[in-house]
Amino acid sequence: MMQQILSQPYLKQVTELLKLEAEAIARVAHRLQSEQVEQAVQLLANCQGKVVAIGVGKSGIVARKIAATLTSTGILAVYLHPSDALHGDIGIVSAGDVAIILSNSGETDEILDILPYLKYRQIPFIALVGNLKSTLARSADVALDTSVDKEACPFNLAPTTSTTVSLALGDALAMTLIQVKGFTSQDFAFNHPAGRLGKRLTLRVCDLMHGGSDNPKVVPQASWFEVLRAISEGGLGAVNVVDGTGYLVGIITDGDLRRWLQKVSLTNIETLSAGTMMTSNPTVVSADLLAYDALQLMENRPHQLSVLPVVDREQQCLGLLRLHDIVRSGL
Repeated sequence: MMQQILSQPYLKQVTELLKLEAEAIARVAHRLQSEQVEQAVQLLANCQGKVVAIGVGKSGIVARKIAATLTSTGILAVYLHPSDALHGDIGIVSAGDVAIILSNSGETDEILDILPYLKYRQIPFIALVGNLKSTLARSADVALDTSVDKEACPFNLAPTTSTTVSLALGDALAMTLIQVKGFTSQDFAFNHPAGRLGKRLTLRVCDLMHGGSDNPKVVPQASWFEVLRAISEGGLGAVNVVDGTGYLVGIITDGDLRRWLQKVSLTNIETLSAGTMMTSNPTVVSADLLAYDALQLMENRPHQLSVLPVVDREQQCLGLLRLHDIVRSGL
């Protein structure tokens, strides 16, 4: 029996249902009226308070997602269940707010019950509704048609195509607002500090570098043994070489030290100094550079760099940045 089930052409069925939902979105896009869309966007763009997304059941889940999308793009938004609203939670709604209400039928009892209280508080609302002749659509300041010919459900019962259309329209409104309000990728990253994009756009060299007492340094006159000790104690695989004023003059990695010790004779080893072994005028980064840009600088070259000196505008040595620390940060 199981083998028989698995042998059915499910790929065809799945792709046909995806096409059904995609075509429904396309039809809604074709039906949208310029005047209604303009009014909806203006209401949201001029909102002085927050956007309150309202829905029940599957529409409630979509409303919650729309609120989350708006919030992530810099627009304060919350989800409100209409039943909870009638038992005290409507207190979250205040002057200056705008509501987005989702209902396929436009006649959902819980939705209709809350409308008088929104009107009393003078809260304008946008309806994403599947029936433009419904009570919800007639009561709305703006009604956007989200009707569908058929649900993806084989019984045409389970909310599937209708919720997909509402979600897509909610996303379209949110992304339009990004452009209207001049929201940038940096603003987006500010609201997503834990994500990879957020880190790439906010995490800086100063957040990851080893500075202060953790910045291993030697002067050019330091002996090979002093260099060895500084690298070992610092534990960063390199040491900065600075002059008496703290000005960076070079860098020595543990690889540099090994190579010099291999090629110098024992009789001359005592004359081996940091100034001899160092790489002069090394590639450096500033403390306020994005860590992601520093990563590109270290990797996009014929020979990767595992560590970089960090300096200020006067080339004063501030610390060391390791490739390992950038990778560990999640970039």
